[in-house]
Amino acid sequence: MSEKDVIKDTRPRMDTVIEDFRRKIATVRTGRAAVSLLDNIMVDYYGTMTPLTQLASVHAPEAQMLTVQPWDQSQVGAVEKAIRASDLGLNPSNDGKLVRIPIPPLTEERRKQMAKQVH
Repeated sequence: MSEKDVIKDTRPRMDTVIEDFRRKIATVRTGRAAVSLLDNIMVDYYGTMTPLTQLASVHAPEAQMLTVQPWDQSQVGAVEKAIRASDLGLNPSNDGKLVRIPIPPLTEERRKQMAKQVH
């Protein structure tokens, strides 16, 4: 097998690994609000587990705040519940139309707590 054949054979798998790594690194918590932090949240949408990004718009209006606005306003409670149930340690609140998620600053204590969650 020539070098070009090996590269041709392995390139799609390498590209898949790189893309997966990019998605995972985007969810790393730095103490700043990033919309990618909520990419893995699944919401019970009328009995079907649906990615949050498919049923709401997510914004970072401030460095320490994320907002989620479901397109179907009746799902605000389900979105809040899904975020609260995630392993992100976030404490969302809603006003009936919008879910606000304050992002706590990344202190030494929070870093240690997050490191324990990983292991």
